Formats: sequence, structure tokens, C-alpha cells
Amino acid sequence: MPCLAVIFALAFPRLVLAVLFLFTHYLHRAYDGVLVPLLGFLLLPLTTLTYAWLVNARHPIAGWYLLLLILAVVIDTGSWGGARWRKN
Repeated sequence: MPCLAVIFALAFPRLVLAVLFLFTHYLHRAYDGVLVPLLGFLLLPLTTLTYAWLVNARHPIAGWYLLLLILAVVIDTGSWGGARWRKN
């Protein structure tokens, strides 16, 4: 079941963020306020989910977990360039 959750989060990160925000306290425990999750929803949804997971699981933002967070940023920003490339 956790593998399906990861696949679903990778395929539809904005939908997962919306469901987590509306029906759980998962994002509220990771972020103080609404501004950062809202910006994350718009700009870096996978990074927002990854950071929330790290905080809720009490993993340090160092070592392998930092590399995982950086990978999420790269995937999110890579989707911006891919969309621009397909338009041309």
C-alpha cells in the first residue's frame, strides 16, 4: 500500500496536497501557516510533499534525506522546462 501512495503522489502531487490540506493535519504539522503550502502547491508540489513527509516522519534534513529533497526540487523545476520545451 505505501508503494501505491508514493506512485499516486508522484503522478498527482497537487491532488495529494489538496486532500492532505483539507482532510488531515499532515501539512499543518510540517508548516507554520498557509502561505508556504499554498506557494508549494503552485510552484513546487512534490518538494512540498517531500518536506512534509520528512518533518512528520522526524527525519533530519541531512544526508540521504537532503538528497531526496534536492531530487524533488529538480523534478519540480524540470517539469517547468519540459512544458516550455513542448510548446515550441
